Amino acid sequence: MYDLINTKKLDVRRIATVIIILIISIVIINFFIIKSRKKMENKLNQNNILQVACQGIIFEDDEEDLTEKIKIFNGFSEEQIKIIENIYKDTGEKRVFLTFDDGPSKAVTPHILDILKKEKVKATFFVLGNNVEINQDLIKRAFQEGHYIANHGYSHVYSNIYKSKETVFDEYNKTEKAIQVALDNNDYHSNLFRFPGGSSGGKYNKLKQEAIEEFKKNNITYLDWNALSNDSAGAKTKEELMENIIKTVGEKKSVVILMHDAGDKISTYETLPEIIKYLREKGYKFQNIYDILE
Repeated sequence: MYDLINTKKLDVRRIATVIIILIISIVIINFFIIKSRKKMENKLNQNNILQVACQGIIFEDDEEDLTEKIKIFNGFSEEQIKIIENIYKDTGEKRVFLTFDDGPSKAVTPHILDILKKEKVKATFFVLGNNVEINQDLIKRAFQEGHYIANHGYSHVYSNIYKSKETVFDEYNKTEKAIQVALDNNDYHSNLFRFPGGSSGGKYNKLKQEAIEEFKKNNITYLDWNALSNDSAGAKTKEELMENIIKTVGEKKSVVILMHDAGDKISTYETLPEIIKYLREKGYKFQNIYDILE
């Protein structure tokens, strides 16, 4: 009887030991499962952050490294600023940058985007913050279709913008915020400004030069143009716009063309297919800011 009791006690101890070992094993396995799951979630979150930050840059058939693309959003490097500053210099190939100011607008911007998509041309849009706020869907569409969204200030009212270099920055920052809200992406920074009226000359020239220096300190640069359609300076008909394009492009090798997509610029989108056709026949390669920052 004594031996039987001892045997039963031994069996209970063995069973208890096995149960304890099983419990410890389950705890350890769960620990590693949870750790592995968290690691996977972090990796997915990092990928999502990169995809959101680079949304609109990763186009069809584009398999370039996301980590390289995202650098565009973190302020231009000195080298990138120099590239933009030298944009008009001959690089050995004929290239053209189509740029559109003062939009987006419901009356004109969708037509321009349709034409650019059909022609497989990427452009650069210098947007006004007050128009961005009421046309967020157009900004998102332009961005997702691969166009560069740059900054043209908030109001385009010279007396507001050029009170001081601080007010230039206020307009820039307000527009950057409007773009971020439209894209639902606080990591987006255009880093590129176009001064209303251009970066030099006129009664505000001194203030503009001061603002340029401040922009540079913040890894922001600016871009003017060296050809234009005059669609905001009196040219109304397709013939007039085309004549100005031909005249101002001339024989330049690297061309930045100023046009507008404000709501009253109907002739701009009506002429755009002809402009693209002319430039192609002249041997120009279409580029936007993304192309030269890579």
